[in-house]
Amino acid sequence: MLGFGFLYAPIVLLVFYSFNASRLVTVWAGFSTRWYGALLHDGAFGTAALTSLEVAAMAAALSLVLGTCAGFGMARFARFPGRLVFGFALLAPLVVPEVILGLSLLLLFVACQSWFGWPSRGMLTITVAHATFGACFVSVLVRAQLAGFDRALEEAALDLGARPWTVLTRITLPGISPALVSGWLLAFTLSLDDLVIASFVTGPSATTLPMAVFSSVRLGVSPEINALATLFLCVVFLLVALAGWLMARDERRRLFGRQV
Repeated sequence: MLGFGFLYAPIVLLVFYSFNASRLVTVWAGFSTRWYGALLHDGAFGTAALTSLEVAAMAAALSLVLGTCAGFGMARFARFPGRLVFGFALLAPLVVPEVILGLSLLLLFVACQSWFGWPSRGMLTITVAHATFGACFVSVLVRAQLAGFDRALEEAALDLGARPWTVLTRITLPGISPALVSGWLLAFTLSLDDLVIASFVTGPSATTLPMAVFSSVRLGVSPEINALATLFLCVVFLLVALAGWLMARDERRRLFGRQV
């Protein structure tokens, strides 16, 4: 209980002080929603939040596709040329410091722009950078889910005449859906939260929300930041609740199918 209290008490205080009427973050001056109104009229934070949501959604989708393919390759193919190198490449971004990863991606994008004239640093480069390390987390989850997957279901479907694509889309992917949902949410959260890598690979045309918040906090913490954090906590809570409901529904269907 003490551990959970240590983790969540600051979050509760942040939400509580987002309704503070005072400009001072730690001085309570009465209940007010003025900072939520001020946040709605703040164009800088609004644009940064929209950019972060767009980048996170695209990066999570790309991470899901790449990570799922990589997880399948590592789980279903025991031997192929370069398997050890490929496995190391999947795990390396999980342990490499973000500063080194961001610097290496920056050098890559600068070299590509110098040689080919593309890409210009902005939302595209941030999305590619976030998908690079997000796919590694997805691949780990998919590989672990496939390790415990009953392949007899796939073999039975193939014996009954189902095509490989049908087996993949109607048996395998629904069977590992908890890993897919968890991987997408994890990649989305990591992209939404990232500051270091985005600071390296972005350009003047794109500013993510963590970058905008960091620039604002350097000049002093405002209750407007508390209101912004509260809204994002609500969004994350809704996404996690939706994912939990979907996984619980799939589990009930799976148990019902086994009983039938």
